[in-house]
Amino acid sequence: MGSFFKKRRRVIIALAAVSLLCSFLTPYPMKVLRRVKRMVVSVVERKPVVEPPVIYTAEDQIATYGAAARARLQPKFQAKGVAYPPQRLTMVVIKSTKQLMLYACAADSSYKYICSYPVLAASGVLGPKLREGDCQVPEGLYNLTLEPNTPYHLALRLNYPNPTDWAHAKEDGREQPGSDILVHGKECSIGCIAMGDPVSEDLFVAAYDTADKNLPLIIAPVDFRTTAIPAASATDPKWLPELYGQIKAALAELPVN
Repeated sequence: MGSFFKKRRRVIIALAAVSLLCSFLTPYPMKVLRRVKRMVVSVVERKPVVEPPVIYTAEDQIATYGAAARARLQPKFQAKGVAYPPQRLTMVVIKSTKQLMLYACAADSSYKYICSYPVLAASGVLGPKLREGDCQVPEGLYNLTLEPNTPYHLALRLNYPNPTDWAHAKEDGREQPGSDILVHGKECSIGCIAMGDPVSEDLFVAAYDTADKNLPLIIAPVDFRTTAIPAASATDPKWLPELYGQIKAALAELPVN
């Protein structure tokens, strides 16, 4: 037993020495010291080292993906005569064509169509999301925020359910309209919009760089600028025509291409 404690003491002393050395050699001394502390505790208590989950900030992700994404984005904006980064940015998802369209503009000009990206996965059918677990992508007028921590590479988070969604749920007597809807990377999704990793990087970086942080997202069953509103069904919620009218009006403010 005496030899065991001597060995453990030597390990602790060695780790302590390494921690002090690293604190002088690294630009992140506190991070190193915290990690060495966990290692020392592990040796003392004879337990495995448990690393805390990594939490990324938006700035962390921009440092990793920003340069490559901007190199892809800037030629697209230049081709449409819009300076990058833009003042305002709007995204449109059309379910029927499985496309996400990007629109942008300077402070003193109207929106211009920049480009389209294919939606690689979006479960459900045409029609709004009504409840948790229905695997539907919502339809409506939303706002996006940066989501740097997700199992699906990078993401933008919808403010679903928004006040309109809650009002419709209350009108229908529904208590759980669902939540946690993202535009994200990867190529699979249940209720979200999967764009693949490179496109998720472009969308994340463009949203980060845009001056106006009010980032609208319009999700429509069809492109109401070129296609008629789908015929009503007996099972449609009674508020659906009004919602589609709001989506149609919002789309009308954007050029087709």
